[in-house]
Amino acid sequence: MDPDLKPLLPRIERLLDRLDSASSPTPLNWKTTRAARWSAQAGGLKPILHPQRVALKDLLAIDEQKQRVESNTRQFVTGKPANNVLLTGARGCGKSSLVKAVHAKYASKGLRLIEVDKAGLPSLPDLFDLLADAEYRFIVFIDDLTFGEHEPGYASLKAALDGSLAGPADNVLIYATSNRRHLMPEYMAENLETKHLGGEVHPGEATEEKISLSDRFGLWVSFHAMEQDTYLAIARHWATVLGAPADESFDRAALQWSLGRGARNGRVAWQFARDWAGHHA
Repeated sequence: MDPDLKPLLPRIERLLDRLDSASSPTPLNWKTTRAARWSAQAGGLKPILHPQRVALKDLLAIDEQKQRVESNTRQFVTGKPANNVLLTGARGCGKSSLVKAVHAKYASKGLRLIEVDKAGLPSLPDLFDLLADAEYRFIVFIDDLTFGEHEPGYASLKAALDGSLAGPADNVLIYATSNRRHLMPEYMAENLETKHLGGEVHPGEATEEKISLSDRFGLWVSFHAMEQDTYLAIARHWATVLGAPADESFDRAALQWSLGRGARNGRVAWQFARDWAGHHA
């Protein structure tokens, strides 16, 4: 060895030790961390310091959906068999808020929420390995999930739900939301593959492939567009919560707001109520 390099060896070793420790992030303390974000590129799990808290009682006009998702979550938290959940349907009707609300209700009983985006789907097996021996129960939450053709995360999620040796342990469930029931765009040309045999309809291979992912979620929960009276009731509820009770001009203003947004749903009602409260509280 070159004698001139010998004095540098201790410094090189200390530098390598620091790089090694940086590449191995400190495990989260789940006793104090109730929600986290998974990012393999950024070094694994990152705590969400101020998770959004939603109360189940504030989610109106989705009683059946609340009952089904809460019942499944309660089974999971108490150690009973439960299903992965796919929440689909009209935008802004409370799919994501419902997942956050059941987490808020059961966090004190050991339920933890981990948010994963599409870029993190290929590394789901690494996440499952980190969670397998934890004493807590985890919902892996994938929000606003859709796939284009041949996206790598599609196959990763299929394998994670059912079919991979590296699937989640019994303390992990996957909850996903999407505006599409089958999570992928569907084309008219695919209907041409459909066959009619003996009076029965048999979908083509392209359709079967798209159904195969959503079919691996054990529980489907559908959300629907809401009527005008329901929209107004939700807007009044949030206005009252925010300290600005509705007056005689409230309904007209709320409807004008929804027309301007081109939608009538719970999210638009919430946004209008915040604007109303800002002016009238």
